[in-house]
Amino acid sequence: MAGILDSVNQRTQLVGQNRLELLLFKLVGRQRFGINVFKVREVMPCPRLTNLPKQDGFIKGVAHIRGQTISVIDLSKATGGSEITDLTNAFVIIAEYNRSVQGFLVAGVERIVTLSWSDIMPPPEGAGKSSYLTAVTEIDNEMVSILDVEKILNEINPVSTELSEGVADVSVGEELGDRVIMIADDSTVARNQVKRALEPLGLNMMLAKNGQDALDQLKAVDETCTSSICEKVALLISDIEMPEMDGYTLTAEIKSNERLKKMPVILHTSLSGVFNNAMVEKVGAEDFIPKFHPDELATAVKKWLKPGEIS
Repeated sequence: MAGILDSVNQRTQLVGQNRLELLLFKLVGRQRFGINVFKVREVMPCPRLTNLPKQDGFIKGVAHIRGQTISVIDLSKATGGSEITDLTNAFVIIAEYNRSVQGFLVAGVERIVTLSWSDIMPPPEGAGKSSYLTAVTEIDNEMVSILDVEKILNEINPVSTELSEGVADVSVGEELGDRVIMIADDSTVARNQVKRALEPLGLNMMLAKNGQDALDQLKAVDETCTSSICEKVALLISDIEMPEMDGYTLTAEIKSNERLKKMPVILHTSLSGVFNNAMVEKVGAEDFIPKFHPDELATAVKKWLKPGEIS
C-alpha cells in the first residue's frame, strides 16, 4: 500500500494522447471505483476526524492536514450506499475539484492503472438520472465505475450559476443570430451548470455527453455548411476528462480539420490544480477556464464571440 501512496504525486504528469491514470478504490462492498490521478493530491490512512456542529450528513468530519482544514466526505453514503464505519482501515483521498480541496473517505485503496480514454465508456442507458456515474470501464474482467464527483459535491454544496449584473447581456446571443455554441461534458450536472450560467447571454446551445459525441455532432452539422462549421456553431466549451475521447484529443481533432479549425475552443475543467498550460497550447485551444465560476466563463465566451473573431 505504501507504494501507492508514494506514487500518486509522481504520476500526475501524464497528459494528452487520450490517456489517463485511475486510482482504484472500494467503498462498502465489492464494487470497484476509480478517480483520475490528476485530481489526487494525496492518499493517506484516515486521520483523526473532528465533528462540527450542524455538519452535512455526508460529511464524516474535518481533518487538519498539512496546515489546512479539509472536509472529509463519506463517498459511500454520499452515493446512496452504506456508511463507512471502520475508520481504522479506511483511507482518505485528498483531491481538488472546482478550485477547492476535499477529502473522500473510502473503505480501501488498491492501485493505479493506466488506460486509454477510448477504453472508458459512458454509463449504461438504464442507469437513470439518479446515477452517480459518469463512466465505466473494465479492469481484470470486472467493471470499474467512475463517479460523477461534480454531482456529489453539488448536492452537498450547490454551485451558484448566476451571473453578475454587469456580465449578463442578452445582446451577445442576438448578435449570433441562429448560430449556436456547443457544450461538451460527461457530467449532466456540469453541462446544466454551464447552460444555466450562459442563458442570460441569450445564447442557443447544443449539448454533447463526451468528446466523441461532440466531434460526431460537429461533423454532422458541418455537412450542412458551405465553407466551415462557424456558419452554424460559433464556439465550443469542452471538459477535458470525458469517456471515449478527452477534451485535449477533441481539440486536436478540431484544429487539424480545415472546416472545423476556425471555431474557438474553451477548455473548461475541474483539473485546475495540476493543469498543464503547455498542453493547451499544443492542441490549439483558445482559452482555459477552471470550473466553476460563471462570471469568468461568461466573460471568456463574450471575448471569443466578438464580431470579427469567428468569420
